Amino acid sequence: MPDLSGDLLRVPFFGRFCGVAIRILLKMKALELACLLLIIVPQVVLGTHDVYIVTMEGEPVVSYRGGVEGFPATAIDLDEDMEITSEAVTSYSLHLRRYHDKLLDSLLVEGTYEKLYSYHHLINGFAVHMSPLQAEFLRKAPGVKHVERDMKIQKLTTHTPQFLGLPTGVWPTGGGFDRAGEDVVIGFVDSGIYPQHPSFSAHKTDPYGPVPHYKGKCEMDPVTRRSFCNGKIVGAQHFAKAAIAAGAFNPDVDFASPLDGDGHGSHTAAIAAGNNGIPVRMHGHEFGKASGMAPRARIAVYKVLYRLFGGYVSDVVAAIDQAVQDGVDILNLSVGPNSPPTATRTTFLNPFDAALLSAVKAGVFVAQAAGNGGPFPKTLVSFSPWITTVAAGVDDRRYKNHLVLGNGKLLPGLGVSPATHENKSFSLISAADALLGSSATKYSALDCQRPELLNKRKIQGKILLCGYSFNYISGTASIKKVSETARSLGAAGFIVAVENSYPGTKFDPDLIDYYNSSTIRDWAGRATTFQATAAIADGLAPTLYNSAPQVALFSSRGPDVKDFSFQDADVLKPDILAPGNLIWAAWAPNGTDEANYAGEGFAMVSGTSMAAPHIAGIAALIKQKNPKWSPSAIKSALMTTSNTLDKGSHPLRAQQYSTSEIMTLTRATPFDYGSGAVNPKAALDPGLVLDATHQDYITFLCSIPDVEHSEVSNITGSTCSSSSKVQQRPYDLNIPSITISQLRGTQTVKRTVTSVAAEAETYTIMTRMSPEIALEVSPPALTVLPGASREITATLTARSVTGTYSFGEITMKGDRGHLVRIPVVAMGFK
Repeated sequence: MPDLSGDLLRVPFFGRFCGVAIRILLKMKALELACLLLIIVPQVVLGTHDVYIVTMEGEPVVSYRGGVEGFPATAIDLDEDMEITSEAVTSYSLHLRRYHDKLLDSLLVEGTYEKLYSYHHLINGFAVHMSPLQAEFLRKAPGVKHVERDMKIQKLTTHTPQFLGLPTGVWPTGGGFDRAGEDVVIGFVDSGIYPQHPSFSAHKTDPYGPVPHYKGKCEMDPVTRRSFCNGKIVGAQHFAKAAIAAGAFNPDVDFASPLDGDGHGSHTAAIAAGNNGIPVRMHGHEFGKASGMAPRARIAVYKVLYRLFGGYVSDVVAAIDQAVQDGVDILNLSVGPNSPPTATRTTFLNPFDAALLSAVKAGVFVAQAAGNGGPFPKTLVSFSPWITTVAAGVDDRRYKNHLVLGNGKLLPGLGVSPATHENKSFSLISAADALLGSSATKYSALDCQRPELLNKRKIQGKILLCGYSFNYISGTASIKKVSETARSLGAAGFIVAVENSYPGTKFDPDLIDYYNSSTIRDWAGRATTFQATAAIADGLAPTLYNSAPQVALFSSRGPDVKDFSFQDADVLKPDILAPGNLIWAAWAPNGTDEANYAGEGFAMVSGTSMAAPHIAGIAALIKQKNPKWSPSAIKSALMTTSNTLDKGSHPLRAQQYSTSEIMTLTRATPFDYGSGAVNPKAALDPGLVLDATHQDYITFLCSIPDVEHSEVSNITGSTCSSSSKVQQRPYDLNIPSITISQLRGTQTVKRTVTSVAAEAETYTIMTRMSPEIALEVSPPALTVLPGASREITATLTARSVTGTYSFGEITMKGDRGHLVRIPVVAMGFK
């Protein structure tokens, strides 16, 4: 890092060093211009501000191997535990913070900026609230490597333990559910937690002991003055400095504490690590018992998401930096950017992904939601190969009920509801025929959100027919409010029917036609007699299907993109498929994320946000069994053992839109599910893993065409060798997939597999590939000793150019029962 002591007079910043500026400008014989600048620049500086993330020269704590006088090395090997309270770590961290302060103090006028965070554990840099002009000055300052404006992030918004085989296939190997995930700490970078929920309570009969390797702190609830931690929850902090600086934070609404005011954070934490056997009760009905994937894992909360606006990357980076420094083993990120980064040449180089790269270097496994932009291609918001990107699947449980019309027709519907009283039929009445006075001209009452606009005398004892409008999509209307309206008006039940076409919905005219033909009206069109009847069948019990899992309609699809212009990357994304549709889990009663569950303790929610914590929890089980495995080894175990067949032994299918925008099913590809659907039992014993080091990831970044080596160095702090682009190609990275976005002629790709089995095993290697691409692998068989590594070589040749991707796989079948799959994706080019 450069010495700043002599830099003050060299900085051409008029607002602070007026005398210097005037002397310079006098020499240029432009005193009038100097006076003008002296008046204007402070106004610019004090005007519009943004939050910027700045990275600096010099290594962060996890990478520092010495070199600064007076500060010993702090970097450690992956199989060692860093002592974050050691004098070396503490003093070097303080050194970096002071250096950041000294730089800002030397360049910018006091009071015109605000430093929000110093990043020192994973990246060396800081977040600062300043003007664009100040940012430009900072870019040119000595020691500054990269300056990037902050961007927003968004949420990527039970039965699944049984569906995944955890109680019988996985939990017993870890000592049963009462020990599954013991002493593994999962960090949740999300919307906080509702600590009073039974999914997060501390067991009185089997209390949690201390976790020596975790050093995180617990904030106090500013209202109750009680700690957010209880043994199950071991850390709870909130990060909102960027949100406050941006003027987006409202403490009365967003809670300046780890308290979950949204519901999203409590839901994701419960999916991964919620206590086992918690009854799911709503409105007097029980929907089974909920459990997290790793019910004895500990929970560390890092709140960065807020009710009204989501969050900011600089707050997220601060949370990640703190989480790794605290000692989490797993990070769950059910959040992502709104779009690919625009300030760098590749999606993989930005402060968010760089922080996660350092987290992986420190031994932390990272699961991130793929995004909810499906079913359209290139909609992923999780890009980098060191992150495990999780797509959302529909599991085997579906809630469906039926409407039995008076004319004998049976109409299928969706909903978790009981049947009408004694399964009897009741008269139907449309909200349009029950409006009071002039409500129709003043309000839109057809979505049944306002009972005061409807005639109780007409509705009482009938089934209320409401219209599904865009308000339900935008969140201004909810089924919960319809239920409250129907109950307050004395209705026997309610139906919400699609009366127009909306994306992903089907307009079925049978109900509306039957109602209109059975309703007698006067000369003015007013309904006088309601002869249409219907009965609602029981929808409380789920139906189990063998055609599961399926890729959910909303789940973001590949291919992965390498830059803001959406050019295809040589990386397969998503990585894996996990349940993410209609997932029961804990909810914050004051949560606002889903209007249908306001005031409830549980919610059934869909999104890749729900899929990611499934993988985080399963990764915790793998970490518990194999505490020395690297994050890339855990990721490999998950991917190479995943399934590409559903429960009925048919190829996985993906929900898609037809040409008429109605949902249909198509055969899924790796761009839908990655390597396949997670198989926890097999992932605990994968036989072989494909491991990658931090240097491997740096070499990958350096090999990307059009990316300058200096940019890699500026953002990651690591340097490229001069021959990186010549010797390496992006698809040479040793990950458990092969993706070549532009296959010209013949290309050879190598992969190194390492045995994690207890005994030697001989593997027979087979290939399968679409006919447009020829795929050969050598050797045809190999024997791998415990702990040893062997190399395989895949040769891909473009036989024809179709302008579309071809899919296949390399399968390694061991003589001791292990099966290792590596998906292969390529597009032939001339």
